[in-house]
Amino acid sequence: MAEIWRLLDTGLRGAAENIAFNRALLEARAAGEGPNTLRFLRFTPSALVGFHQDPRQELDLDYCQHNGIEVQRRITGGGAIYFDAGQLGWELYLHRSTLGVAQLGLIAQRICEAAAQGISALGVDARFRPRNDIEVGGRKISGTGGVFEGEALMYQGTLLIEFDVSRMLRVLRIPAEKLADKALTSARERVASLAELLGAAPALATVQTALAQAFGQAFQVGFAPAGLNEAEQRRFATALAEVREPAWVFGEGMRGGAVRLQAMRKFPAGLVRVGMAYDAARDRIEQIQFTGDFFVHPRRALLDLEAALRDVRASQLEAAVHAFFAAREVDLAGLRPADFVAVAQAALAGARTKDAS
Repeated sequence: MAEIWRLLDTGLRGAAENIAFNRALLEARAAGEGPNTLRFLRFTPSALVGFHQDPRQELDLDYCQHNGIEVQRRITGGGAIYFDAGQLGWELYLHRSTLGVAQLGLIAQRICEAAAQGISALGVDARFRPRNDIEVGGRKISGTGGVFEGEALMYQGTLLIEFDVSRMLRVLRIPAEKLADKALTSARERVASLAELLGAAPALATVQTALAQAFGQAFQVGFAPAGLNEAEQRRFATALAEVREPAWVFGEGMRGGAVRLQAMRKFPAGLVRVGMAYDAARDRIEQIQFTGDFFVHPRRALLDLEAALRDVRASQLEAAVHAFFAAREVDLAGLRPADFVAVAQAALAGARTKDAS
């Protein structure tokens, strides 16, 4: 008899509630308080940034405010996305022992190939494209990402059923570099929805059934509908209060007083930005913050790196970054320590250019 996982459909929710579900379900799975779960979800109009991103850099916040679009921060890395009721979210909450592999890249491939099979069952030819997209004819129809919490994993995806590209372009500040890499001239050519590809949007229940069947086949399990248990409900209430705080959504930011520097670099594994408060007289990095479209596990590794680089001499930056990563296990999902050095040195070069002029 096949193992049974929980099927959880939380319906149409605001961004804060959906992110609180992420935290509650992942923490509960890590603590052994919740089962392996497939969750389906939808959002009221929302702009979501990745865990390592700054909403002020990624989003048109004035447009969001004036148009009732809720801004939130995901617990996964990756880039900013616009989400509304025309998209279906799918998420898996699993114990590590279920997966058989430890590297997030291999896990992403296994899960995304299963999701692609489910999407293909609806009448399109969906394919996994490394590192974390599902495409139809070279156009993105589902973006995905994952995060570990102890021995538990949450892996999530966004499937475009119906999609307002013009609204997305107003909400997101999309760097030209990201489009240039794929040799595309506009975001309209970069994404596709099921409604566009099939001529009409399939019923939501049909899409959910196709995905559930594909995941069931991939993991050799069945699904049974169920709600949150008491432990998960308590975790949800705590998480909801925390993610509604501006400190979660926008971060603490950087203090003033020193020269503020910025730089951005596009690497094969992602886009990395740096913001820096630099005391030129002392040649000290007072504060530094890395943001961008990338994945890092554990998530707090960059917070620890930023703390390690405070008050470090600029001349010692490269050695400090390499020493930090040499002393701990961090999965950079294709990025290298040298990439963080390069973007930080680019910011510092800007300060030196100003001084020379």
